[in-house]
Amino acid sequence: MHVVVIGAGEVGTSIAGSLAESHDVVVIDIDEDRAEQLKYEFDVMTLAGDGTSLSILRKAGIEGTDMVIASTDNDQTNLVACETAKTVADPFTIARTKSVEYLRTWEITKEAFGVDFMVCSDLLSAENVVRVVGLPAAVDVDPFAGGKVQMAEFQIMEESPVAGQTVAEADRFESLTFAGIFRDDEMILPRGSTEIMAGDRAVVIGSPTSVQEFASDLAPKRTPGEADEIVIIGGSEIGYHTARLLEERGLKPRLIEQNHERARYLAEELPNTLVMEHDATDTDFLAREHVDEADIVVAALDSDEKNLLVSVLAKRLGTDRVVAIVDSADYVPLFEEIGIDVAINPRQVTAEEITRFTHEGIAENVSVLENDQAEVLELELSADCRLVGRPIEEAVADLEGDIVIGAITRNGENVIPRGETVLEVGDHIVVFVETSFVDELTSMT
Repeated sequence: MHVVVIGAGEVGTSIAGSLAESHDVVVIDIDEDRAEQLKYEFDVMTLAGDGTSLSILRKAGIEGTDMVIASTDNDQTNLVACETAKTVADPFTIARTKSVEYLRTWEITKEAFGVDFMVCSDLLSAENVVRVVGLPAAVDVDPFAGGKVQMAEFQIMEESPVAGQTVAEADRFESLTFAGIFRDDEMILPRGSTEIMAGDRAVVIGSPTSVQEFASDLAPKRTPGEADEIVIIGGSEIGYHTARLLEERGLKPRLIEQNHERARYLAEELPNTLVMEHDATDTDFLAREHVDEADIVVAALDSDEKNLLVSVLAKRLGTDRVVAIVDSADYVPLFEEIGIDVAINPRQVTAEEITRFTHEGIAENVSVLENDQAEVLELELSADCRLVGRPIEEAVADLEGDIVIGAITRNGENVIPRGETVLEVGDHIVVFVETSFVDELTSMT
């Protein structure tokens, strides 16, 4: 497939890196130095110029392009680039936007702006926050098989009951599979004898009930309910949508916003959210409002530096769990190193969603983990698949890459994967796989 990626920022770079190995990729960026750097980084063709320019698009081979992904930081640039591409060719176009207004307009006809698929960074980030908020100790959560299966990644703390246990000892849940462990920069496929250590990130796949039970085992505090305290700091678009989505779940969060006009707007739009107009870096105010008693604080201000400050303040006050929005991927390790529980990078969330969509037709759903070290895929097994008709233990042993089958749905019902389970035509499997083996695995199914 010939793919043109417009914009070589964090989003475009991540997408290009994911697609370069198996597709013919051209990257366009207005920064000549950045374009040149990417050429050697991923061995892709690059062009320095404006991605909305027809002449530049023609140099990229737009007439023969299968897909255009407009991923710059400017919404209007992305929309114009897609519309321009559609005037001379018929590629499938994907546009990244921050504005939910553009998304709502596009959803009315699915033809607006010449865009075939639109990804809204702010809404995706808010949805990510809400999924993580709903699962104690989780740093990443994704649904599979129409919600019948859940993948979750957990940070294992020193005080965690499973720290120091083997996988066999920790696996006390009927329909849960330990799919992978990330330790420092190493990916480990767990076996029964594998010891789970403090500092690990453990990936589990199973029914939502089992994943929830495992989360509660790691962090005995219950999942947020109506009586729990959730405080959102910052009335940004991400902060607003987080509050709105929490309201839809029946929760009543509190939201702190310093700007008078914005606070007034939010109070009108969020009937079940208590909006407080104040500076969230005022420690006396935070103490007075008992933010230390909050179960979860979400830092959603308009800069990484401010989010870092309020996250540290919330932790020092004694907040149980802090989720921070971090716009720059370079800052994510810093937030994690100083003890912030979850750092969500909107650019990475967006890149993963676009990468997931480019896999459609091959995989029904995709989740990218730990800077693209591994992926979790949902695949439907065809009659030609080499895995069909064989027990899982035997089928997996013959593969050259490392994979773990974490869940199976058969005729809409969950089947617990065991070594002796025989895979059948039409099974939907949710698989944890090292990224380098993804293409080979998908070619089998």
